[in-house]
Amino acid sequence: MSNFVSVANENGVAVVTIDNPPVNALSFNVRKPLYEALIALRDDPAAKAIVIACAGRTFVAGADITEFGKPVEQPELRAIIALLETIAKPTIAAIHGTALGGGLELALGCHFRNADRGARLGLPEVKLGLLPGGGGTVRLPRLVGAKKALDMIVSGTPISAGEAEAVGLVDAVFDDDLLAQTVRFASEMADRSEPLVPVRDRNGRLAETDLAFFDAQAAGLAKKARGLDAPLACAEAVRNAITLPFDEALAAERQLFVKLVSGDQSRAQRHLFFAEREAAKVPGKDLQKRRIARVGIIGAGTMGGGIAMAFANGGLPVTLLETSAEALQRGLATIEKNYAVSVGRGSLSEEAKQQRLDLFSGSTDYADLGDCDLIIEAVFEDMAVKKEVFGRLDAVAKPGAILATNTSYLDVNAIAASTARPQDVLGMHFFSPANVMKLLEIVRAEKTAPDALATVADLARRIGKVAVIVGVCHGFVGNRMLAARGAENEFLLLEGATPGQVDKAFTDFGWPMGPFQMGDLAGLDIGWRNRKALGQTAAIADTLCEQGRFGQKTGRGWYRYGGGSREPIGDPDVEALIRAKAAEQGITPRAIGAEEIVERTLYPLVNEGAKILEEGIAARASDIDVVWVNGYGFPVGKGGPMFWAGLEGAAEIVERLEHWRAKTGRAIFEPAPVLRRFAQTGTWEVAGGAQ
Repeated sequence: MSNFVSVANENGVAVVTIDNPPVNALSFNVRKPLYEALIALRDDPAAKAIVIACAGRTFVAGADITEFGKPVEQPELRAIIALLETIAKPTIAAIHGTALGGGLELALGCHFRNADRGARLGLPEVKLGLLPGGGGTVRLPRLVGAKKALDMIVSGTPISAGEAEAVGLVDAVFDDDLLAQTVRFASEMADRSEPLVPVRDRNGRLAETDLAFFDAQAAGLAKKARGLDAPLACAEAVRNAITLPFDEALAAERQLFVKLVSGDQSRAQRHLFFAEREAAKVPGKDLQKRRIARVGIIGAGTMGGGIAMAFANGGLPVTLLETSAEALQRGLATIEKNYAVSVGRGSLSEEAKQQRLDLFSGSTDYADLGDCDLIIEAVFEDMAVKKEVFGRLDAVAKPGAILATNTSYLDVNAIAASTARPQDVLGMHFFSPANVMKLLEIVRAEKTAPDALATVADLARRIGKVAVIVGVCHGFVGNRMLAARGAENEFLLLEGATPGQVDKAFTDFGWPMGPFQMGDLAGLDIGWRNRKALGQTAAIADTLCEQGRFGQKTGRGWYRYGGGSREPIGDPDVEALIRAKAAEQGITPRAIGAEEIVERTLYPLVNEGAKILEEGIAARASDIDVVWVNGYGFPVGKGGPMFWAGLEGAAEIVERLEHWRAKTGRAIFEPAPVLRRFAQTGTWEVAGGAQ
């Protein structure tokens, strides 16, 4: 029928095959011929049943999100599903790979769903700030029950074919020959005398719903939404499926979808979806990636152990190197303990734990790194120490091995220069805990080979990381901007704010926690040590550290922590210290509101991002957004600092920066040229062109 949809007759069973690489997205080019094929087959007496299948590596993995926000070309997905429900012969979806979003909604329009054993099914629209717009919130509860549907839709997490069969979403799961098995299944269904019931008319599971229990479950999920609209709309739509007739619930779902798709939050989340795919791209066509079969990690401490776990979790063998047998055993024991915690929580089986532990081999001899294809040092943040490590690696690493430093701040060019192979050296800045945090800053040094960058970017995806390629400067993208965000923190306190007031302004904005609570979590001694190395001081924070108040690990920092709790408690001693330091500097405290806190912390954050763009440290403004959402907790519904600057109004940001520059005289508030141009043009324009 078209290049995108074909029809074949298999002994009376019509097989409709969608072929729209790479993921068979439901673009207009697919919808139109699919709709026409289904109309023809509905009226074709030679077709006693219809199977919808897909070519390539997956079933339909969703809608074409590039069409969101544009006028919808008919037929849209809802019309195709409505058509499916009028067909008086068995319709079956044959699912392999993934059936996600609109793909699963298409399958829900069929009478039956068969799946390959390795398939995964889900409705992940919430991750784009949306809810399923093709009837998913109304049909899914009719198959799996309201509670399971709510879990799936609000989390957006796909489930396995086996689980889908267990909860009633899938009718049959096959280990091989999915299409042939489904054709046989379709033929059997066509020969049955039982009436065919569309999913829309299956109300038995909904009748079982305990509405009070459902509402309690939805309320618990709402607390976790952290200011995001989509999870609340998803819960409302599933509740409508329980309490309203089908067509009314379907119409209500559409109204909620239209409202979300035109809102700033969904725009922000769709921006991030595309931004993550761009951030790890390396310029240059057909770059041959190097083979990575074994990874070496130098340092078995908190960071090194976490990095090692990240690679083992991705199925890669790891050689873990330490300076002594005692340190090595301590590191391996911590890794085993961390996996045991996962087993205890039920997120990892005992068998999987052992499989991962079997991937580790420990050593105290650098020569044992000779068979590694990638070697990452995770030692103390000291240039001399790191140069010594790389000098030793130069002697033992095989030709073509990639050598990476996990530095947070140091000059990767200087580290690379300590080897005879600077083309093989780059930075891999993991975030702690490295086995959990998704962000990975891949630092491109002056002489790093493009194929080395491409190899590590590809490897990052294999181990579940969100990679962003950045250039060399102190702190790279994330930590450099973090310093700008925190430059006014002590001034805010000295002038009258409390740590609790500043942190509340942040959490009200949508951050998971504020800067002072985050400092306590990370350990105040880390910043203290860094300030000393740079010859800097911070009157209040330095005094807290001198008093042994390092945060949660000592039970006292900016806050107090009692009885092993991580819940911060305001500390009068800290407030007294702040007032004493203010008095020493002749500062009279005044009331400081949340608006001022945002202006003096988040506006400089955006401004520093603009400087980073000007310098070419980040290739795109969207790369900066990816760093800050995935590594630092910037609210996903605001799209990252550079996207948010557009929502906030760049002209307003420039005006307020100029205000604070005049009031304080501090350079942190001097608007960057790129930010000024953005305020005028609405585009992040840099030397290489507009972004």
